[in-house]
Amino acid sequence: MQADGVRLEIDLSTGSVWSLTIERDGREVTPLHRAPWIDEPDIAGDASLPLHVRRLSGDFFCAPFGKSDLEAAPLHGWSANWSWSHIGSQAHPSGGVSARFELDRPILGARLVKEITLRDFHPFVYQRHIFEGGSGAVPVASHAMTRFAGGGRLFFSPKAYGETLEVALEPDPSRGRSALRYPSRFADLGAAPLANGGHADLQSYPFASRHEDFVMLVEAARSRLGWAAALRENERDVFLSLKNPADFPVTFLWFSNGGRDYRPWNGRHFGVLGIEEGRSWSARGHRASSEPNAMSREGIPSALQLGAGEAAEVRHVIGGIPLGSGWSDIQSITAAEGALVINAGSAEMLQLPFDSEFLATRRQAVASTGNGMGLV
Repeated sequence: MQADGVRLEIDLSTGSVWSLTIERDGREVTPLHRAPWIDEPDIAGDASLPLHVRRLSGDFFCAPFGKSDLEAAPLHGWSANWSWSHIGSQAHPSGGVSARFELDRPILGARLVKEITLRDFHPFVYQRHIFEGGSGAVPVASHAMTRFAGGGRLFFSPKAYGETLEVALEPDPSRGRSALRYPSRFADLGAAPLANGGHADLQSYPFASRHEDFVMLVEAARSRLGWAAALRENERDVFLSLKNPADFPVTFLWFSNGGRDYRPWNGRHFGVLGIEEGRSWSARGHRASSEPNAMSREGIPSALQLGAGEAAEVRHVIGGIPLGSGWSDIQSITAAEGALVINAGSAEMLQLPFDSEFLATRRQAVASTGNGMGLV
C-alpha cells in the first residue's frame, strides 16, 4: 500500500504491518522493528514456536492479548498467528488509499476485519479493527514495536499509574533476566522500582542492560488523546503512537533488550521497545481480563464486548517523523482541526497533517462491513 509520502507492507501470514516508510523533509523514516531471525529457515519452519514470534515484526493485532485460556489459540490469539485475506481497496476521497483484510478464521464466533488507511502526505497509518457478530468479551491490543540502535527518550500523555505483574517476565535466571520489581505500582515513570532496590527512569531507553521487562501504564482520567513518542537518537527520528483512551485505556511497554537466552531470542534481541496500546488487564490473559478484576473495578475496561447486535471496533494510529533540530523533549501532543500539534518545548511547535476525526469519540453501531469498503 502507498500514498504520497507513506508506504507499507502487510504480512498476510499474520496480518502485521510488516514495514513502514515515511518520506518527509527529504528523509525516509522507517520506525518499525523486525526480528533478526526472520530469514532463518530453521526458525521459520519451527512449528513449536508461535507464528507471531517466528514472524516478529512491525505492528500486529492481538485478540486476545496474552494467553488464550478461554478459546484455544496461540499466545496473542489467532489474529496474530493465522492468515489474513485482502478483501478490498479503494481510493480515499481526500487522496490516499484504504484497504480491508479479513482474518481467515473467527474469534469467539466473530468475523474480524482490519482496515488500513494511508492519506497523502500524512506521516501516519490509520488502523481500524472491527469485530462483527460473535459473543463474549476479548482483551485486545495493537502490538507495535520500534528499535533503538543507540539510546533514546520516551514521552507519554499523562498516566494515572504504572504497574508490573505478580511475576517477573523472565523469572528463571537460566533462561533470562528482568530488571524491574514484580509486583510494583508507581505514579512516577522516572522512578519505577527495580528488583535490586533502586529505581529506573522508564522514559530513558535503555534503563538497564540485558533485561526483559513488561509494564502497564494506565491513562489518566478524562484524557481525550492518548499518545506515546519514542525519540530515537541514532536514527534521528520519532516513532508516534496515538489512540482514543476510550478504545485503549492502557499502554503496555515491552522492554526487550537482550534479556532472553532461549530460542529464538538467544540473547540477540536488543534495543527493542513494544509500545502496545491495549484494552486488557495487563498480560494476565483472556479469562482474567474478561471477568471482573481489579482494573475493571476501577472503572477501566479490560476487554472488548462482542455481539449485542452491533459491530465492535477499536482504532489506532502509528507514524514517524524526522527528529526536529534541537528536540530533546516533547511536552504535549494535541489534535486540532486537520492537524496534529507537537509541542517540543523551546525547540518548535510542529503541525502535521492529521485526520483529527479518526480518533474522535464515537459509540454508534458500525454497519456491516461486507466485502466492500463501507468507510465510516
